[in-house]
Amino acid sequence: MAGAAANHRVEKNAGQKTIVTFLRPGAGIAAMLLAAALVFARAESVVVVEDLEQLQTRFDHETDAVRKAKLLAKLGDAQFDKERTAAKADDYVTVGLVMEKYRDNVRAALEGLKKAHPEAERHSSGFKQLEIHVGRGLVEIRDVIIAMPEPLRPPMELVQKDLQDLDVELLRMLFPRRPGEQPAAQPAASTPKKPAEPPEKQP
Repeated sequence: MAGAAANHRVEKNAGQKTIVTFLRPGAGIAAMLLAAALVFARAESVVVVEDLEQLQTRFDHETDAVRKAKLLAKLGDAQFDKERTAAKADDYVTVGLVMEKYRDNVRAALEGLKKAHPEAERHSSGFKQLEIHVGRGLVEIRDVIIAMPEPLRPPMELVQKDLQDLDVELLRMLFPRRPGEQPAAQPAASTPKKPAEPPEKQP
């Protein structure tokens, strides 16, 4: 009797009819796990799409320069994911738009840092994280340029040049006194010339 009771349950609906539902042992748990896995898989696929938009919105509205620069790491990774997916589909228009937006984001982050902390050598937080990610961005865009058809490369080569310039600027701000680099020579102060003395008269 106990075993039989475990394999069915009796329910009464509004019309007082008795309904007997037979269940196999463990079937309810397996169904629940399967349903949960399907829900999680669908939610995960949606989050990947939404993450880029949400991160871009957070980045655009972030007013703290250091937090903005650090946030670019997550935003940039999401942009790289989108760029790679587009490249696999030979959608180089999207690739170009994504990498141009990445360049613009780097520029915005650097401008914010320069205003908030002009001396990057002393206040390096944000500058360091930004420079590291720009280095990754240069590798990413180099691979993009190699993979894309040659006629489409010039716009990406301009973006690459912009990123290189931004990276150089970041490095110079972080390491203004790099080993082996001579400081710019200061012009010597000009001294007024003494008026020429008249020649001595012979007696």
